[in-house]
Amino acid sequence: MKQNMKNYTTEDFKVWKLLFDRQIENLKVKGSKDYLAALNLMQPVLHGNDIPEFKKMNHWFETQTGWNIEVVPGLIPVEEFFELLSQKRFCSSTWLRSLKNLDYLEEPDMFHDTFGHIPLLANPVFSEFVYEFGKLGKAIIHNTEKLAQLQRLYWFTIEFGVIKENGVLKSYGAGVISSFGETNQIYNQEANFFPFDIQTIFNKPFRTDVMQEDYFVIESLEQLFTSLEEVKQLLRAETVVVNH
Repeated sequence: MKQNMKNYTTEDFKVWKLLFDRQIENLKVKGSKDYLAALNLMQPVLHGNDIPEFKKMNHWFETQTGWNIEVVPGLIPVEEFFELLSQKRFCSSTWLRSLKNLDYLEEPDMFHDTFGHIPLLANPVFSEFVYEFGKLGKAIIHNTEKLAQLQRLYWFTIEFGVIKENGVLKSYGAGVISSFGETNQIYNQEANFFPFDIQTIFNKPFRTDVMQEDYFVIESLEQLFTSLEEVKQLLRAETVVVNH
């Protein structure tokens, strides 16, 4: 699939600018410094004045962390998703929500994918975390139990991750970053916040149809990256138990 810029309507451009400008203002004190720095870095190809063109974004990434945007129709099978991540190809749809549905979607649209997910891929530490995460997923793709554990880790980090900066809770996960209401919920601490713990997350179910009630808080992106060693150890340990 390819992105066709000619398919976007006047309403699409209006929706993009409205969502982008509104959330940029909202994130000034609520978004993580790492996300905001990455978004600023990407300003030449990702801004509120125009719907981003993936071809230009991919060209920009060539001189940065090497990611490519893979156009998908919507949600794809988990096997395909991990395969793409392991190749530094991140999925994005090309459709945008309507003016009537700015704040609720059953599945992610282009704003969620490109505004929420893509910027932090320009951060070297986060980029490597997602890349290595993809390779881990590919390696255990036929183990249903382990796959579910990795999906939970993805959910509570890449999608709904929270970071503490100078004692203040900020958002870095794409599901929060792209959500006006959820960003505010975290900043106002109107939910439950727990220390980042891999084993707890591995056993933590989640819901996709509501705003999250529980979040896990990291201290830095470096902590997130180094946690992959523990992830690998836990997966290996569970392999040994199963083999016995």
